Amino acid sequence: MALSVFIRSGQAAPPPSITFDAPRVVIGRGEGCDVRLPDPSVSHRHASFRQRGADYLILDEGSTNGTFVGPVRLPPQTPRVVRSGDAIRVGRVWLEVRVEPVAPTQQSALATKEIALGLVAGALAAEGEAVTVRVTVAEGPDAGRELELAEFDRPYVVGRGVGAALPLTDEDVSRRHLELTRRGDRVLVRDLGSKNGATLDGEPVPCERSAPWRKGATLALGATRLTLVDPLVEALAELERAPDERMLEEEAVVPPPGMTGSADLASAGREPHADPATPLPRPRPVAARPIRRGWQWTDTAFVLAALAVLAASLCGLYWLLSLE
Repeated sequence: MALSVFIRSGQAAPPPSITFDAPRVVIGRGEGCDVRLPDPSVSHRHASFRQRGADYLILDEGSTNGTFVGPVRLPPQTPRVVRSGDAIRVGRVWLEVRVEPVAPTQQSALATKEIALGLVAGALAAEGEAVTVRVTVAEGPDAGRELELAEFDRPYVVGRGVGAALPLTDEDVSRRHLELTRRGDRVLVRDLGSKNGATLDGEPVPCERSAPWRKGATLALGATRLTLVDPLVEALAELERAPDERMLEEEAVVPPPGMTGSADLASAGREPHADPATPLPRPRPVAARPIRRGWQWTDTAFVLAALAVLAASLCGLYWLLSLE
């Protein structure tokens, strides 16, 4: 059986998901996590799933804001079996898990990067900020022209051809000169057999394979110079470096519409309280004990008893001395 994790927080429809068939699946904000959730309320290593036979267990890894299965907060390092359809919250992010006989996601590390970048894009777009990876013509006859790489795994052709995603008028550029592909947090470049070739910071772009377009590198073809702007990668890196944001105790995280038991989940995150009809017993503080004031009759009785014992002792001593 495989474990599918659906990220229900966010605006994407259908919700992004990733499927695992592995002994351990780590959830967190850090780069090395299997499910990367770029939210400051999620700890760098927040929780993990552990495979046990046909079951999967979840445990909190000592996170700042806790892990919830439904409305129940898990004690740290205490495993709990998850059932297919369970709603799980880590920080402010709602997840849904399904345990089902399906094939695991291929290249899961790449898939979780793309999910994280998609979540960052949604958050930035909601704030009205530019989110799309852009290729800009910095120099050449078409200076100022831009190409947005909005889709993952889609090949974007650069050249003089009519169907090129980034059409150029540079005479030294072939009709189908380059191919750009966005994968995870990288943009890959491949020469399509152009007449004059291309370079990335002076290094030739290969034809037989794709080369990563490194941050700050300039892509040159003919008299044209291209630069890459990727606000998502920069925002994701900044989120991963940031410390955990501690949530307020009274903060309620409303579950997305359609999640199972939404009414019960609305209170998840608030600490459970004892029933007011059966209050827990509390030890009486020492300061609340009554303090005796003044001379009491018990004090008089105690003094008389002490004097009687002293008199008896003196009599016994006198009798012993008189025998000598």
